[in-house]
Amino acid sequence: MTVGNMERAALFDAGKKGRGLRAIKDLKSGEVVFAEPSFASVVFDSFSSQVCHSCFRRQANLHRCAQCRFAHYCDRTCQTASWEEHRQECVAIKKIIKAPNENVRLAARVLWRIHKDTGIVSDSQLISVDQLEDHVADLSEEDLKQLKTDVHSFLEYWSYGRKQHSVDYISKIFGIIKCLNCNSDQRGLQAVGVGLFSNLGLVNHDCSPNCTVILNHGNQSAVSSTLHSQSRIELRALGKISEGEELTVSYVDFLNLSADRKKKLKERFHFECTCEHCSQHIKDDLMSAVAECKPSAEKVKEVTAFSTESLEKIEKSRTQGNYHEVVRLCHECLGKQDNVLADTHLYKLRVLSVASEVLSYLKSFPEAADYAQRMVQGYMKLYHPNNAQLGMAIMRAGVTHWHAGKIEVGHGLICKAYGILMVTHGPNHSITKDLESIRMQTEMELKMFKQNEKAYHTMRDAALMALQPLLLLSL
Repeated sequence: MTVGNMERAALFDAGKKGRGLRAIKDLKSGEVVFAEPSFASVVFDSFSSQVCHSCFRRQANLHRCAQCRFAHYCDRTCQTASWEEHRQECVAIKKIIKAPNENVRLAARVLWRIHKDTGIVSDSQLISVDQLEDHVADLSEEDLKQLKTDVHSFLEYWSYGRKQHSVDYISKIFGIIKCLNCNSDQRGLQAVGVGLFSNLGLVNHDCSPNCTVILNHGNQSAVSSTLHSQSRIELRALGKISEGEELTVSYVDFLNLSADRKKKLKERFHFECTCEHCSQHIKDDLMSAVAECKPSAEKVKEVTAFSTESLEKIEKSRTQGNYHEVVRLCHECLGKQDNVLADTHLYKLRVLSVASEVLSYLKSFPEAADYAQRMVQGYMKLYHPNNAQLGMAIMRAGVTHWHAGKIEVGHGLICKAYGILMVTHGPNHSITKDLESIRMQTEMELKMFKQNEKAYHTMRDAALMALQPLLLLSL
């Protein structure tokens, strides 16, 4: 059953795509189409002791729940704010001693919430959570095996008096969860959990979408939890959207060949992408382009195979924390790719991205800045101008150039990133506020640099020390 309404979007029949959302008024670039708190959400298993289970902020020295000894919180206010959602989970974890995986924990939170509030929790919610697509009938044999394991774990974990559910209904909830997107940390840099958002679940995919989704962590700084604003997702317009136009987001990163995007979408979301970019293979030529000197097909094949193998080695060394080996492997791979693969080739961009990030971590900022600049130039030819990932990449490149003492280039990149993030994240997001602080600092430094270069370098060293916590989060 469909219920509720929103000011800027409405549910409609999207034909072969099923249900969808469309604009019911003209929208401006950066405008929030709708904001939605999660129906239920959990922190990933791998971040259970590093991220607050209430606000999803990454913090040091989190406080652990004294009862279940699993949930962690920033402080007492976050714990109090989360208690209603954690209360039954706490009892269930104590009962089985060890917390189950994130999918089982999320399924339980969804069902506890349904029992408490039913599947509709606000006037603006367009559909009950258990009416979202589950695609259980489309699951592969391997996925069905994992589903059966999760359902078994759920039945051991579930605790709600005499209230029980059929295996089919529990399986449906797990099927819905499988199609969900993730929650990121407070800087938007890394997925740290997963949440169920019923209205967002109605927004269809397009590889060149007109909207983006960002997690806004709200305001958790007030002493009293009653004054906190909720964490929520925000659906934001990437450009002008006309009344009646369908609202879309991208379920996968655009930086994949159209065939690879289609494969990922089919495997996880169970549909064939027929968007313009996939149908016409738009920008596939750039993502697989060779150098202007036109190397032989045999040489391209050789370097492509070497790059594939190198990226696997790079990721392994990176996971192990062997960063000097990562740099060596990147240098070797980039050397092989020179005069063979273009700077927009996906394999070259992936190596440039890792190289710039790891070199920044090792404080080799001049070299990191050069790689970051090449990476950003490639990204700008491929991504939508207001893509959030492009904005984040340009931000990191700008900060890296600033570290390297290249203030003019650094400030220019930071300003460009700020313009993108004002659209994708908005002025009140924590990362936009941090970037604004850096932008004001680099603007002041650039003026000083042009007036007195010696005085600038003295001041810059002091400023970098003061802003070091922000810079480490940005890199």
